[in-house]
Amino acid sequence: MSSNTTTVNAPANTPFVDTEREFDAPVKRVFKAFTDPALVEKWMGPRGYSIHTDVFDACSGGSYRFIHRDQAGNEYAFRGVFHEVQAPLRIVQTFEFEGYPGQVSLETVTFEDLGSRCRIMQHSVFPTVESRDMFISDGLESGMRDSMDRLDELVS
Repeated sequence: MSSNTTTVNAPANTPFVDTEREFDAPVKRVFKAFTDPALVEKWMGPRGYSIHTDVFDACSGGSYRFIHRDQAGNEYAFRGVFHEVQAPLRIVQTFEFEGYPGQVSLETVTFEDLGSRCRIMQHSVFPTVESRDMFISDGLESGMRDSMDRLDELVS
């Protein structure tokens, strides 16, 4: 088990969430896990949920849509557009849970090369503080930590 931990910071009265995590893997491997749909399906989302990617074109101007399914069979679909994919440095994308139409966040993920290790920093901007708080109350932080732990297991 990795000793790396995920830091999630959601400052009060702001529409932002910042996440940071280090991985015991080179930056190119971590970046690939964010952009290869077969790898994304192995780590994205909480444990116990399956994931299916309908569309996943990780290039500038590309789009994605994936569906998580819980053990009871409930489905949760997400979609977005890749505004910038600059390997292996940065991804800028939108993120929308189809269950909350119009609540689109803009996410920037940067990948810092630490030699044989990598640090990712994700900055998410929600349309309003209320929108951000709604996602937090629905488990954003625990889902993010679970995903990052699964990613760490995959790339390490």
